[in-house]
Amino acid sequence: MMGYDEFTSRTQFDQQELLAFAYGRLIKDPPQGFKARLPAPPMLMLDRVLELESRGARGRVVAEKDVRLDDWFFQCHFLDDPVQPGCLGVDGVWQLLGFYCNWRGGVGAGRALGCGEVEFDGQIRPHDRVVRYEIDVRRFTDMKEKGACLVIGDATLSVDGQEIYSVKQAKVGLFRDIDYDDYPWASERSRGGRMER
Repeated sequence: MMGYDEFTSRTQFDQQELLAFAYGRLIKDPPQGFKARLPAPPMLMLDRVLELESRGARGRVVAEKDVRLDDWFFQCHFLDDPVQPGCLGVDGVWQLLGFYCNWRGGVGAGRALGCGEVEFDGQIRPHDRVVRYEIDVRRFTDMKEKGACLVIGDATLSVDGQEIYSVKQAKVGLFRDIDYDDYPWASERSRGGRMER
């Protein structure tokens, strides 16, 4: 575990730290309302964050995920023609942008809000080695008075040094009081539907 001040000052995180964050066990003194998590495996689409940078409302994120021969999606997508679903690469971008919001001091639960354009120019196969995410944060806005923050970024994904995906205007927000922490019990937040923005 680490203190919140250390978390917001670090610029790199390893796999063990990202797993601890996914399970809510990385930060020993989170601020009130801090509910964010990364998805737990097998949905966690990154193994390490190599670079986090903040320049006012802009910034940068670089991260990697190791490709594993036995990754769950290769077992079903597709039989006799295994390829990582492109949507999982986009989800990795959203995961990193949500993590960036937390690192910048945002609180609340993270939600993907969309993206402008996605292009796939390649694929990820079982014998590839490393997927690299590079995200240019175009805008970070902390709306403390509304209990939310927003980040928008453009990303490229490469596999073993070859650029294969581009994602424009990926958006993620953190929102207070939307988490469903009493799962699986039916409660006030146990159903989805449209969120107020």
